[in-house]
Amino acid sequence: MRTASHILRLEPYTPGEQPASRRVVKLNTNESPYPPSPKCAAVLSSFNLDDLRRYPDPNFTALTKAIADKNGTTPDRVFVGNGSAEILALASRVFVENDESIGSLDPSYTLYKALAAIHDVKWVGVGRAADDAQRARSALAECRRSNISLFLWTNPNAPTGEFVEPETIAAFAGKFKGVVLVDEAYADFARGNCMSLATAKRNRNVIVMRTFSKSYSLAGLRVGYCIGPKDLIEALYKTKPSYNVDAVAQAVALTALKDGAYHRKTVAKVIKTRAAFEKALAKRGWDVIKSEANFVFTKPPTGDAANDIFSYLRDRNILVRYFPGPITGDWLRITIGTDGQMKTLLAALDDRFKKLKG
Repeated sequence: MRTASHILRLEPYTPGEQPASRRVVKLNTNESPYPPSPKCAAVLSSFNLDDLRRYPDPNFTALTKAIADKNGTTPDRVFVGNGSAEILALASRVFVENDESIGSLDPSYTLYKALAAIHDVKWVGVGRAADDAQRARSALAECRRSNISLFLWTNPNAPTGEFVEPETIAAFAGKFKGVVLVDEAYADFARGNCMSLATAKRNRNVIVMRTFSKSYSLAGLRVGYCIGPKDLIEALYKTKPSYNVDAVAQAVALTALKDGAYHRKTVAKVIKTRAAFEKALAKRGWDVIKSEANFVFTKPPTGDAANDIFSYLRDRNILVRYFPGPITGDWLRITIGTDGQMKTLLAALDDRFKKLKG
């Protein structure tokens, strides 16, 4: 067997650690600290096992209709994937020629760079600027310079949690000749979103992507979706695996989507805990980037190193995320958990501070 040379050179995406123990305070992969809608359990317990001998609906008919209704659009503008990661992988294949590039903000979701490498095309990152408008201008200039045909704009951004106003992204998309995929994995925790860009009839090049993994507490199910122009959605359908989202996942995701009251309640709890945690960190001298996601990107006080704190917490069964490198190496990304989990984390940080001072 011969492996393609670009795959041999590939630096794969590294997912967050998934420990087997339930005793770990797990704040490293931006999962919800709360279970999904209780109505999901009823779907699972009553699911007809005989249905599992049949292939699932390849067009996700019920789920796409519910998603379309919720977002004020039509089902033919909706695509459902095996997690948002599958949608990103398909977009990287469908909207990028061999001599073109994939662009994104930098720092951003590290999977983007890996996807470009998998498809043997160039990835180009656009660094942080003084303000959103300047970042958009820099991104547009880089798109022209580097022949970028697909720009992956995470909003709110990961790992920083920063939110860019939809008007800024709309202005960028209006001047960009390629496809803009707005990755809104964390949009439910933010003050706004870009869905109106995707559903607008005049839209020609904006796809907005969401996931059930974060705010719907279904990371273990692997369901994501996107909305955009019909021709772009049709291109994703052409290239997807025949039966990419299983029957159980479709049924549970549909139920979670319909339980809006529960969804709003858990999102509100995360936002409230996030605000309290940001204040607690700032009080302790940490540098905190204002977050509109379900995590906080934060730098420890002078004299302490992020990677050392990461290891210190891990030794105490508290997992957070550390991204080495010149841009992110001084920072930690901390998922918002329950109030109790955040208190456990803060207590561990206080103990460390006492030991360092002692």
